[in-house]
Amino acid sequence: MEDDAVKCIHCGGMLDKYIDWERMINTKQQQPEKKYFKTSFLIIALLCVGPFALPFLWFNPRFSQKTKIIVSVIVIIISYYLLTMFMSSITSASKYYQQIFSPTF
Repeated sequence: MEDDAVKCIHCGGMLDKYIDWERMINTKQQQPEKKYFKTSFLIIALLCVGPFALPFLWFNPRFSQKTKIIVSVIVIIISYYLLTMFMSSITSASKYYQQIFSPTF
């Protein structure tokens, strides 16, 4: 019990509940994780809106800067590839419908 006995530096009185106070302070410092810092939220956001979700990645304290850079580059490359494929399909569909609906005399 002597290990648990702590005296106040101001009055010299015994602080019986020092350990409880320390535990309470430590639990208050551990705030619950924000929803947008969860990995599952980040993955869903990146899949839904692509590069628009990158700020969630960059503000997340759990990832290192190297990881943030690698994931950002991958997301930007995939987004660029998907955008070019989408534009190509729009152009192809436009040409197809022009051939179908153009008047041939």
